Amino acid sequence: MTNSYELLKALHSLHLPIQERDAWWWPNSGTYEVVIGAVLTQNTKWQKVEEALENLRTLEALTIEGLAKLDEELLREAIKPAGFYNTKAKRLKLLNQAIRDKFGDFTNFQVEVSRRWLLEKKGVGEETADSILNYACYREAMVVDSYTAALLKAFGYEFEDYRSLQAWMIEGLKDYDIKVRELFPNIPKAQIYALFHGMIVEYCKQHKKGKKVDVSLIEKF
Repeated sequence: MTNSYELLKALHSLHLPIQERDAWWWPNSGTYEVVIGAVLTQNTKWQKVEEALENLRTLEALTIEGLAKLDEELLREAIKPAGFYNTKAKRLKLLNQAIRDKFGDFTNFQVEVSRRWLLEKKGVGEETADSILNYACYREAMVVDSYTAALLKAFGYEFEDYRSLQAWMIEGLKDYDIKVRELFPNIPKAQIYALFHGMIVEYCKQHKKGKKVDVSLIEKF
């Protein structure tokens, strides 16, 4: 496996990702729920995030206005399953207020928000920012994470930081753009990025033990 296109092709051949829940892989993509979920998923398992999101759904707090109206104490209780609930509650409140003040509503946020603006907000790192841009705003932002790093390490690739890992992933898709389009006809590049990240996450969840990922299935392609 010499580039990210070859990785994409192999994972696609394994019929990943499972898209039953959403065409962009992340549940309820294109909604404000993704923004909240991207913050909640830091340092925790997605199953726990779903419990927290369900609590917020019951409280009608998965919108900018709904979250703004929610008392912080009640917010902490609702998101407790996702862990670090005191810190995450404060960060969600601050981010939500900043979005409300700057953009007014989610539609404007989707169109106008920049990566730089997100990264200036407390508790929003590169992975969180790119997740929001890609899955909530449908932008061409490639999300990479610890699963991506672990999978590529199994092939002998190691990277200094998030940006260098992300650049490697994007480069292979650009170099083989025509072939990528053949794999995913009539799908926007932003969605291909989204599905690629989903493929990696799902593969690693199935084949990662400890810090090592078994790549024998990928090597067959």
